[in-house]
Amino acid sequence: MGPTLVHSLEGYGSWRQELAQRIETFRHWLRDHQLSNAQIDLRLTRIGERLSDDRLTVAFVAEFSRGKSELINAIFFADYGRRLLPTSAGRTTMCPSELKWDPDQPPTLQLLPIETRKGSSTVREYKRYPDEWLTFQLDVTSPDSMAQTLQRIRETKQVPIGEAHSLGLMTQFDAAANGDPRAVAAAPQPATVEIPRWRHALINFPHPLLAHGLVILDTPGLNAIGIEPELTLDLLPNAHAVLFLLALDTGVSQTDINVWRDFIFPNGGRDACRFAVLNKIDTLWDGLRTEEEIEAEVLQQVSYCASTLAIDPSSVFPVSAQRALLAKIRNDEPMLQRSRLPLLEQALTRHLIPRRQEIVRDNTQGELHELLAQTRALIEARLSGIETQRTELLSLRGKNLNVVAHMVGRVREEKAEFERSLQQFQAVRAVFSQHSNLVLWWLGTEALSRDAKQTLMDVQRSKFTPSVRSALNGYFERSRTRLERAAEKLQEVERMMQALYQRFDSEHQLKLGSVPTFSMVRYRKEFQRLEALYNRHFNTTFTMLTNEAMTLLYKFFDTIAQQVRRVFNYANRDAEQWLRAAIAPIEAQIHERQEHLRRRLGSIKRVHGAIDTLEDRVRELEDTAARLRKQIDDIERMSGDLDQALTPEKVETEVAVAAA
Repeated sequence: MGPTLVHSLEGYGSWRQELAQRIETFRHWLRDHQLSNAQIDLRLTRIGERLSDDRLTVAFVAEFSRGKSELINAIFFADYGRRLLPTSAGRTTMCPSELKWDPDQPPTLQLLPIETRKGSSTVREYKRYPDEWLTFQLDVTSPDSMAQTLQRIRETKQVPIGEAHSLGLMTQFDAAANGDPRAVAAAPQPATVEIPRWRHALINFPHPLLAHGLVILDTPGLNAIGIEPELTLDLLPNAHAVLFLLALDTGVSQTDINVWRDFIFPNGGRDACRFAVLNKIDTLWDGLRTEEEIEAEVLQQVSYCASTLAIDPSSVFPVSAQRALLAKIRNDEPMLQRSRLPLLEQALTRHLIPRRQEIVRDNTQGELHELLAQTRALIEARLSGIETQRTELLSLRGKNLNVVAHMVGRVREEKAEFERSLQQFQAVRAVFSQHSNLVLWWLGTEALSRDAKQTLMDVQRSKFTPSVRSALNGYFERSRTRLERAAEKLQEVERMMQALYQRFDSEHQLKLGSVPTFSMVRYRKEFQRLEALYNRHFNTTFTMLTNEAMTLLYKFFDTIAQQVRRVFNYANRDAEQWLRAAIAPIEAQIHERQEHLRRRLGSIKRVHGAIDTLEDRVRELEDTAARLRKQIDDIERMSGDLDQALTPEKVETEVAVAAA
């Protein structure tokens, strides 16, 4: 997308890299000072992995003949002096395509045969098995060769209509009837229909933007989106930006409105980084209109599109992708500016990266602050223990052995009292384990998978729409109940742990602070989104009347069930991590208090045995206290360094400079 997005992506990559390095420094520092444990180390490792694996996905969505592939060529591939992605009149991109760069793999085009739709495996699952894909090498030194290889994406074939239906495809024949079963029944059925040869395409390509973590998702029109559940349920909703193409010469069709409302903005504005692109404004450049007339017509069309799609006009970008590509190839700056593509590129740059950075920062900041606070509390507990020992030993100066013996007895009593408190803690710990097991059972996927399989069997055996609806609604109801039961149990655990924290704080002066909170909101919302998709597309009498619709329903439900399982997997993993994080601070400080009491008793005993060791032991404690104070200073410094690394100012500045 020219230097603007390149520079901002470079800045974003540098920001993630610097943050990851400082987190790694913190992790090593914890190990070196015996302040780490398996739980803390695992959490920091996961944070680092999230930063290194982060990708930015930009999805392009349009009905055919809107100029989508031309826009991608203009934005990303103009430097090659020609079109790389296939584009021509009529239908071109017949299967979804992902463009990214993995330097560990050679430049290739991988194509997944359409026949894989007969099984229940998703594209995500097939990505783990390269031998299921047809692979073609890309000659990155020859744009012509690459363009020829990429033409394979648009390959189609003729198959019997029964074969198309068995693949769950909404054929052109069905589309012509707009999905109306009565129209389909009344129309003469052809012997064969044209279908895409490929289900999905992966293009591994060493483009500078892709090398910085950008992923381009090129999606077909409404029919292809509607028949590939993974697009509807996963790829499009999780794209960080979506560019929806309209064409000035065709206007906003009912199909366009359906795509926008059903697949891009299904909730009426889930994400601000969704743009409508009004392409082909060059059709107004007929030599008969003045520039003022052209501008007035463009503004009128932008206003109409915004009103029809129920979005702000600032989210509609009029462009000419074809003229922009030509201008970039010819280095024609006036034509490029007239194409208005730079305005779209700048908007994408301004919104995409700062927004993604904000999400990554927020997800990282809270967890890091929590770990820093726990570490500081542990160091302060150690320092408090050292100061207590030092005060006790200093009070023994000049005292006789009877006084020392009395103090030994007092520390023993304190140690015994703490051990009695530990018996109560162990009882609470047992209840905590029971609750934890229940949470993880409710969020487990084994029973969920069995339920999904049984539901699908019930649907396939059902001969009437009400039975089908009842089976599917029952699946969602049971799944929702599992989430709610887990959420209730987690709240109970949080209240129990907060009471335990407070008791040990008051009785034993452990600096535990507050229990970290855990919210199920994100998992509830994702589950609600999946259920809403099912209700929108299938929970009607109309959509369950035809065999073809039922075939599509099976595939959608199977994909929805896999997406629900992913939601539960994430919830289970995060809940387990939270449960460990909730119990870890008190366990660590209990262990620290036990060690502190043992050391206090040992110090006083040594003084009791040889009073001349008192001064040596005081000096040892003073040296230890000095080291602990330095560790607190180090924590403060690292906390500041991490906060500085987390700030978005660096990338925003680079974006502003690049856009100027």
